[in-house]
Amino acid sequence: MSLAVGAGPSSSNMDNDEKKTPHEGEEEEENEDESSLHLGPQQTLEPEVKFLSVAIVAPDREDIVLAIPEDGKPDGLWFTLKEASHYRLKFTFQVSNNIVSGLRYTNTVWKTGVKVYSTKEMIGTFSPQLEPYTHEMPEETAPSGFLARGSYTAKSKFLDDDNKCYLEINYTFNIKKDWASAE
Repeated sequence: MSLAVGAGPSSSNMDNDEKKTPHEGEEEEENEDESSLHLGPQQTLEPEVKFLSVAIVAPDREDIVLAIPEDGKPDGLWFTLKEASHYRLKFTFQVSNNIVSGLRYTNTVWKTGVKVYSTKEMIGTFSPQLEPYTHEMPEETAPSGFLARGSYTAKSKFLDDDNKCYLEINYTFNIKKDWASAE
């Protein structure tokens, strides 16, 4: 009988434990129910940077606003610069989804297959917002002289700290004695 008596208290302890166990099990079941909702994988949203316009800003003339083709390859001649002219590039762009960190601009220019100019400029870090950002690059001076005039090819890129490219434009432009009359 002592076995039965001894089993009695431990059996009541087991009952207490069993009472706790289903309660804990219920919590686990509740957690399983929550996880079975399948809300989808958590993802960090990659920043999106969309360039709305590129403009050449020069004193004493209207801005030359350049259309940005979807494929980043303007057909034919994209623009003409006047030799020895002072100008700035102005970019208008929108940032969505997440912060874009360390956005920078790189530009490489070739004449007859020879690299003649290369630049890298930091634009900055931008948070998402509905209103577009506008950024003007430092002033540059177009080359001048007989040898400087003519046709050039160039590649411009906009990259972030992770080297993600948001826009790459391959284009041709001219440097002439005067601005093109159609522009």
